[in-house]
Amino acid sequence: MYKPTAKGYFSGCGGMELGLMMAGVSLIQSLDLDKEATDCMQMNSHYFSHSVLNADIKDKTVLDQPQSDIIVGTYPCTKYSPIADIHGTRTGDDLFLHFFRHIAIEKPEMYVVENVPGMKKFKVVMEAMTKLPGYYVNIFCPVDASNWLPQRRKRLILIGTKKDFNISSPNQIKNRPTLKSILEAHPEFDMPEYVVKRINGSYRDLPIIVDPEFSSAVAPTCVAHYAKDLSTRLVKDKKVEFGVRPFTIREYARLQGFPDDFNFENRRSAYRLIGNAVPVQMGEWIGETAMKYFDKFSLSIKKM
Repeated sequence: MYKPTAKGYFSGCGGMELGLMMAGVSLIQSLDLDKEATDCMQMNSHYFSHSVLNADIKDKTVLDQPQSDIIVGTYPCTKYSPIADIHGTRTGDDLFLHFFRHIAIEKPEMYVVENVPGMKKFKVVMEAMTKLPGYYVNIFCPVDASNWLPQRRKRLILIGTKKDFNISSPNQIKNRPTLKSILEAHPEFDMPEYVVKRINGSYRDLPIIVDPEFSSAVAPTCVAHYAKDLSTRLVKDKKVEFGVRPFTIREYARLQGFPDDFNFENRRSAYRLIGNAVPVQMGEWIGETAMKYFDKFSLSIKKM
């Protein structure tokens, strides 16, 4: 079977990359501006042995980088999200143009975009990502992490290929882990005073509370902002003082599909890295799709 190569941009701590690798894709480079994120990838060298660059895509010329079969872009989604309307910052982002620049110049066999569903409302972004000459484009929206994990997380997945290829939407797996199964037996967690105040109704809105005793319970989206406010989503736990508590870092990582031997530093900012990541199993589905494509067209790709 042909083993395609891939480069990742805006890689974060490597959720997408890990999923692609699990499917059989060979990663040759990852890039992110966030040093804490790239340090996290490098700390997990038992998974990532490829080049991990702490750099700004705006400073990187295309032709000075190694070529790959697949280019993956998970550029920041903050300004595509409805929450940005509150602050009047929902104007899109020019980072997509730098990702577009890499696709347009290198012309890989396949490119992948992952973002929030709100990206569809930005006509300029969607035109750039879907109208490149010579590519067939499949868009899946929403793709929900709850297909694989006990977390509700809806995303837009866009896959461009040089050859026409039928791609099926993912379905919920039969053996999806339950919320209860991802909780730690002896959790160690922070319980700041502001969490207690929110529980007691001191804030305008109450926390989102999930009950792991329900087999169908699904946690709300793992957000990066959890690093700053642990009170927004809590899990019921009869063993703790208030009957509810924040998720631990390891539980948050499990909600995103990271295996337990994937290392995160035991500090609050780890929630941000995890919340910004692509769920690992979502990346694996994309990788499996890529493997099917390259298996089908491997002979014609090799001749080019």
